[in-house]
Amino acid sequence: MLGVTAAVTPKGERRRSALVSAAAELLREGGFDAVRHRAVARRAGLPLAATTYYFSSLEDLIVKAVEYVAAQEAAQLRDRLDHLSRRRRGVESTADLLVDLLVGDRPTTSLTEQLISRYERYIAGARQPGLRDVQRQIRQERNAAVVEAVERSGRSVCGERLTALVCAVDGAIVSALVDNGGSPRETARAALVDVIDVLAPLQPPVAAAPNCVTTHSRRVTA
Repeated sequence: MLGVTAAVTPKGERRRSALVSAAAELLREGGFDAVRHRAVARRAGLPLAATTYYFSSLEDLIVKAVEYVAAQEAAQLRDRLDHLSRRRRGVESTADLLVDLLVGDRPTTSLTEQLISRYERYIAGARQPGLRDVQRQIRQERNAAVVEAVERSGRSVCGERLTALVCAVDGAIVSALVDNGGSPRETARAALVDVIDVLAPLQPPVAAAPNCVTTHSRRVTA
């Protein structure tokens, strides 16, 4: 109870936030095995005892770290979408857009580590009930981002097609990560190019819309 009370003070909240941020950094860099009390305290620049003072267990700290990473990824998705123009895009342009959105736009070693961490979190969510709700929320946000990006590209995707599209990206990334030397971006892009026109077809030209509206209006009036 004392730890909970201290955590809501300004100093306590700063320390707690520093520990969560440190744990999130370690999680993205080295996965769950990297998140240990001593490593988190060292990264945050705080005494080792702080990790047990502000969190009931290591699992509690890990859940908060996963939530922190999820919030960062959601903010990144939102920022990319906010700068996305609305125009009809061809297959390759749409593939490039979705790869940037779901994989990342910088093919670096750190990106590879972040992707490995992402899919480790997915698997952990299947085993650890405390992580399931967080992972479901992340998937919902990714799916919503895909829908918006596809719609801004003059295409449509929904239901099972949306699931298949996201799974194509996830499967390609995991395959590339397992294949030594494989490029997650290039592998995911190749998979998308093959399926985009089937799973996210171009919408009819806007010029066709008035006829649909008129027909609907007459039917309602009648």
